[in-house]
Parts: sequence; C-alpha cells; structure tokens
Amino acid sequence: MEVVIIMGGIIVNTVTSKLDNEAVYKTDIELSHERCKKFGIDSRQVFSKKILYDNELQKKFAANRNLILTAAPYMEQLINFVKGFNFFVLLTDGEGCILNALGDEKILSKAFSLKMVPGAFMNEENIGTNSMSMVISTKMPVQVSGDDHFIRAYHKWTCSAAPIKDSKGRLIGVLNLTGYAEFVHSHTLGMVIAASNAIEEMLKVKECNKIQNMNYKHIKNIFNSSPVSIITSDINGKIKICNKKAQDMFGIRGNKLEADKMEDIIENWNDIKTSIYLGQGTSKETNIVAVRNKTRYQLTTSSIYNCEDDNIEVVYVFEEIKMAKKRNDGQAYYTFDKIIGQDESFMRIIEYAKKISDSKSTILIMGESGTGKEVFAQSIHNYSSRVDGPFIALNCGAIPKQLIESELFGYEEGAFTGAKKGGNLGKFELADGGTIMLDEIGEMPLDMQTKLLRVVQEGVITKIGSSKSIPVDVRIVAVTNRDLKKEVERGRFRKDLYYRLNVLPLYLPPLRERKKDIPLLIQYFIKSISQKLNKKQPVIPGQYLQKMINYSWPGNIRELENVVELIINTESVPAGYFSEESCNNDVFVNINEDCLKLDYVEREHLVKVLKKFKGNITHSAAALGIRRNTLYSKIKKYKIEM
Repeated sequence: MEVVIIMGGIIVNTVTSKLDNEAVYKTDIELSHERCKKFGIDSRQVFSKKILYDNELQKKFAANRNLILTAAPYMEQLINFVKGFNFFVLLTDGEGCILNALGDEKILSKAFSLKMVPGAFMNEENIGTNSMSMVISTKMPVQVSGDDHFIRAYHKWTCSAAPIKDSKGRLIGVLNLTGYAEFVHSHTLGMVIAASNAIEEMLKVKECNKIQNMNYKHIKNIFNSSPVSIITSDINGKIKICNKKAQDMFGIRGNKLEADKMEDIIENWNDIKTSIYLGQGTSKETNIVAVRNKTRYQLTTSSIYNCEDDNIEVVYVFEEIKMAKKRNDGQAYYTFDKIIGQDESFMRIIEYAKKISDSKSTILIMGESGTGKEVFAQSIHNYSSRVDGPFIALNCGAIPKQLIESELFGYEEGAFTGAKKGGNLGKFELADGGTIMLDEIGEMPLDMQTKLLRVVQEGVITKIGSSKSIPVDVRIVAVTNRDLKKEVERGRFRKDLYYRLNVLPLYLPPLRERKKDIPLLIQYFIKSISQKLNKKQPVIPGQYLQKMINYSWPGNIRELENVVELIINTESVPAGYFSEESCNNDVFVNINEDCLKLDYVEREHLVKVLKKFKGNITHSAAALGIRRNTLYSKIKKYKIEM
C-alpha cells in the first residue's frame, strides 16, 4: 500500500510499508552481524567507540551547517507526528556521526545515557548493526527492530532510517526515528522516507538558488562595473533597479535609492515623461539637474519594448558622476530623535540611554517583545563615539546551538572539509571598532556562555581551528525579553555572565504603561503605512481610539503597528479585537464622505478611461474631449499611477 505524506509543504510518495524482500533483509542483517564480529564489536557494548568533542565536534557541525539547518524543521515536524509516544529522531552525516537529536524527554534521556549524542558515530565499525549503519552500507531505507540490532542495549527499540543524498546521488546524511518496538507503526518507515525526501528536495532548491544567486551576482558585477550611473524605471517613472554608481550618486537607504520615483531625482521629469510617452526617448540626451545636490549631469534615456511593441521600461544613463558619501555595511539606522513618545517616565529612559551611550561598559536592555529594544540598541550606537564603526546584530535564539560558535567567532581556512577559502569572519570580528547586539541572549547555550564570558572579560576571541587569540574592540549590547535573574536561579544562565552583562541595565516599559504615547504612535503609523501602501489615511473615531488606548497591547508597539496596517488595508475596525463589545467591523475610511465629492467622481472616471486606452495619453485625451496638457495636469493633481 502506497503512502502519501506531506512534509514542509512538499508531497512525497513513499515506498510500501514493508520491505519487498524480507529474505534479502535477513541476509543483509546476517552479513552485518558477521562484519561486527570481525570489527571486534561486543554485543554487551553500550557506547560508540568513536565520539567527537569540543573543537573536533565544532568542525563537524560547521562542515555540515547547511544539512543541519535544512533538516531541523523536518525533524521537528516528524517528532510532532509522534509526540507523546516516546520517540526520538537523529540526524547523522554520511559517515554516521550524529549532528542533531530531538525527541520526547524520557526516551531522549535514555538515548543520551547510552551516549547517543551529537559527535557519536553510529556506523558498524563503532556501534554494530543498527538502522543508520545499514543505510550507510546499503544506501537504502531500512527498519531494524529488536535483536536484529547487534548491541543488546538496543533490542528494546525499533529504528527506522532513510538516506539523505545530494543532487549527484551521494550519501551526505541519514535520518533516523527510534522508538520502543510496541509503539512503532507499519508506516513509521514511510514517514521517515517522506521526511528525508523532503530534506533532499529542499537541499536541491537551496543549491539551485545558490547557482541563481551566483549568476545574479555575475550580472550584477558587470552592471556595477559600468563607469556611468544607470537607473531603470517603469513607464510612469517608478524606479526598479540601479547600479552602484547610481547609489553613490543619489544616496542609498537599505541597498535601495532613497528616492522611489524619477521625479524625486530630476527636476524636469515632466519633459522627460512626455518624450517617453511619445516614444521619443531613445538615445535622447537631456541636461538635467539632480534634485539631491543641484549638480548638472548629462542624461540619456532609452526605452525597452516588449514583443507587442509596448514601452514597458526606461533606462536612464547619467554621466559626469559626482561621488556621494557611501554608507558602511553593518549600519545602524535608528536614532533617538526617531523614537516617538511624550510619556514623562519614558522620556527619562531616553535621557538615561543617551547618558550611557558613550560608556565602554556592557549594556543589558530588557523588556517584553515589541517594546523597541533593537531601536534603542541602534540609537545608543549612533549616539556614541562608535557611530562610524559597524553595528552587528546577532539573534542568539535563531541559530542552532551547534553553529553559534562559528557564527560568533568564525573559523580558519581548512578548519573542516568544505570550509571557505580564507576562512570566515565571526560577528565579533565584523563588529571590531563598533557595537555588537546580542539579541535573545537568554537563549544562548550554557557552554557558549562560558566562551562569551571570556570575550567580555578579556576582549579576545579564538576562531574554530585556531589556537591564536585575536583582540577585538567591541561594545556589547545584550538584549532579552526574559528575566535573566530568574534564569540564573533556575540554573539556565551563568551567574558570572549575568553580572558581567548587567553593568548598565536598561528596562523598556510595555506599551500599556505608556498610554499617553499610543495616540502619537497610531497617528505616526497611519501616516507612514498609508504612504507606503498608497492608500487613503483613515480617520479613527474617538470611541474606537479610546478603546485602542485602553487595550493592553500584549504585543506592544509591533502589535499596534500590525493593527493599524490591518485597519488601513481593510478600511474597518477588527471585529471584537479590543473588547467583546467593540467595533463590529465598522468602516472608518468614508467618515469624511469623500466618495460624494465631484473630484472623487472625476478621478475615478479618468482612471477608467486611461485603463481603457492602456495609458495612451493622446487617445485618452481625445476620448475625454480635453487637451493632452490638461490631462497631464489632472493626472498630476489626482496622483494617478499610470
């Protein structure tokens, strides 16, 4: 019977629930047992003969980083399928070294007591016959149960394993699901095969994306190597892409031009637009003035047409470029003057943050999720003498614990198979001379806390694969939404590290304690989000505004921003959001009855006519019975997107 299982959105057809030829299976088991005897494996043995620790284990993790990250969500999904039935799942590399382990606490503790831990090798030579060793030998999925295991300690278990292969069919890993024999279903192996197939597909997708990214970078490098500044836009002047010269010339914001439209860059955009609409833009040279710095440039415009000879894109080439100041990588963009608030206690917190900004001491920012901890961290950096240095952020809770050391401290060339040529810089080296923000510091594993403590105390790091200490000049800003003092009491966080980090504590209050600031924030988000979405700004009636002020906002500022965006998109109050009696999806946006005004009707009619004639100004003006210049004026007046 064929099994269909969905893993991570990928539908996978698995093999039948029983092996087609049990005789072949028994023969393979017997041959494996014979090999175990030749290897000198004792059936009373408990631990694997080979277990990696410390630097060797870190090298193994780093070499298999992509496999670990790709497999992690599928392992979690697999465990969720069998949660509560005492199962654990293991991921090994192609040699049988365990890379990750998840499962129900009771059985996982039992496995750990047998040293089935990351770093332990599960191949025949080290621990005898098991499902993982059989997969390594046969390259096929297999289920091994009871005394088919060579090791007696495994006889109470049934193990289902499947290979993970790369795009060339080479074995790079094994996925294994183990449970007590009485709880193993006939489809358990099918589930494991489905998960391993899903992992293989995702690895192929990532490899394909990597190749596409390399091709994109190749084209981008050619594009950026041009000695002239190049920008492209749609026919209405909305900017699409630009090369590095253009970024340097007009300024960048988050790898994009600060301007969104060509009219924001050049003063005589209307003349250029008219030429484009009339099809006269090809190789036309025009002297223009850059709005940003009032310097004259020579501009050449060229139109790009589709197969139907419709003008779909415009290329702008600027010559005689004046270089603008380039921003650094690792830039912090928030500053204290961008923080919105008028609550007295909150303003005192801002003043306190300014006072401690230029200190060399470590700062610990505490507060609930969504209270703006990263905004304060960036503002502190920009207010300090390190403002010209890098600002590097790392979320300690978003990186698997096996990889966090290489992310923080980097690794040397040749530290492991597949390591980058020249090695890799860690976050601390990248932040040298600036600030590093360690977000979710409470999520950091205990063994890494010890190594971080050394950095805080001595100001030096050691890369994986190296014994050399590297001094770093980094200001540490730790961020957490946990009560670290309680975490220390529970043994989850090192006491000495806590006091090293908590030199300059900064607590950000939740939004419910800043009720005076809620109307200010609502108005700010209404204006900024409406502009971004090109939608009309809604007017919120006083009764609903009061409900929003009185609401507890468990998600704080982030939740408030999401609710405002929901209101702008749906033009209504979210039903029952603020209280059981609230709102009932009452419409906001038409409170001013704009739809009854003549201007509203005229704009809607213009949009329909322009759409009918596919944006052709000449034909649209003729149909409306007005001059083309008049139509241009109305398009500008009503801000109609062509």
